[in-house]
Amino acid sequence: MRAALCGLGLLTSIAPAWAQPLSTDPLAARINAYRANPADCDGAPVVPVAPLVAEPALAQIRIGVGTFIESALEQAGYAADGAHAVDVTGPQDAVAAMRVLQQTYCKVLRSEQFSAVGSYREGATWTVILARPAPPLPSATYPDWRDAGRAILDAVNLARASARMCGDRAFAAAPPLQWNAVLGEAALAHSRDMATRRYFNHRATDGSGAAERATRAGYRWRRVGENIAFGQPSPQKAVDGWLDSPGHCANIMNKDFTEMGAAYGVTAERQAGIIYWTQVFGTPR
Repeated sequence: MRAALCGLGLLTSIAPAWAQPLSTDPLAARINAYRANPADCDGAPVVPVAPLVAEPALAQIRIGVGTFIESALEQAGYAADGAHAVDVTGPQDAVAAMRVLQQTYCKVLRSEQFSAVGSYREGATWTVILARPAPPLPSATYPDWRDAGRAILDAVNLARASARMCGDRAFAAAPPLQWNAVLGEAALAHSRDMATRRYFNHRATDGSGAAERATRAGYRWRRVGENIAFGQPSPQKAVDGWLDSPGHCANIMNKDFTEMGAAYGVTAERQAGIIYWTQVFGTPR
């Protein structure tokens, strides 16, 4: 059994197109038939679960000895939030392979945490890959980073419109913030630097802090604040995370801030990407 792991992969290969036609998946339909009428799992009665989407990209992946499934998925161009691979060796046909898989891996085959499936046969070994596709990166849904930044602004202003508790501190409703393009550029520079250099800190690798970066971008300030986050797939998720954190929430609700800029950066070396968010607050002189 191989489970999804974080880290670098080894010995990954992708089958050439002639080795497995895109329309050929020996087990996907049988797995969905089992999910629709599972009868039992490990001797206990179970209920039907939703079918999986048969993904040709998953059927094209080959997982060798020592290969991390995450690395194999990324090399194949399939961005996944989670994945799991199981295999059996010996069955002579798909019917027999499904029988063994059903008996051995019934919980995995009917897991509702996965929504996609692909399978392949190599020699006497049958392999099934189940996956949960990752949500689209903000670079796909917001190709212009300013649109993502303004989505953060909208979510922040909605939060500021009502009184709120940030941890044990009570904040009254605050006036809406205005978008500031210079603060947006400062946020973009820090997000991209974190993504490129793979660190997560208010202090940049050049030693600068939020106030220095705002000055460098050309912002004349009386007050500056900054929130950062990583891993959230959308502007709303980033704001939700900040609101759940007392210190970040306090920045959002601070009535002394009047302007804001925000942006994202995405790492280049991984297909799924890691997303870094920066939100810079300011009060001009």
